Amino acid sequence: MIAITVKTFKELSTIELYQILQLRSAVFVVEQDCVYQDVDGKDQKALHVIGKKEGRIVAYTRIFKPGDYFEEASIGRVVVSQEERKFGYGIDIMKASIKAVHEHLRTKKIRISAQEYLTKFYNSLGFIETGEGYLEDGIPHIAMIRE
Repeated sequence: MIAITVKTFKELSTIELYQILQLRSAVFVVEQDCVYQDVDGKDQKALHVIGKKEGRIVAYTRIFKPGDYFEEASIGRVVVSQEERKFGYGIDIMKASIKAVHEHLRTKKIRISAQEYLTKFYNSLGFIETGEGYLEDGIPHIAMIRE
């Protein structure tokens, strides 16, 4: 089990922020071999959905209200540490993120920019592909919506 919390940027401790950036870098930059600017100046606007196991952040997303990233509310930077993926924490953190959008942002429509290989994972959570695929930072993505 992971303990999931939702925090604003200002509510994050320096240790939490460090662990979030470390996790995102380990997966998105190192594991996926993708050079891109992860620290993009948008974390300050986001709500951070944090999954901790034994005091360590192992799953994470950030969510935005409508208009801050897309026209709709959005969930992004969905990540689970490589060694923890076999426990279903991706489902747990996404369900908590969807709930956070509903409760904190008072909306049900959510847009994501999904890596194409994860389409079935997001379909299982109610997201439907919309439009054509595209490259984002050299990785195939597709827009998906959940109503």
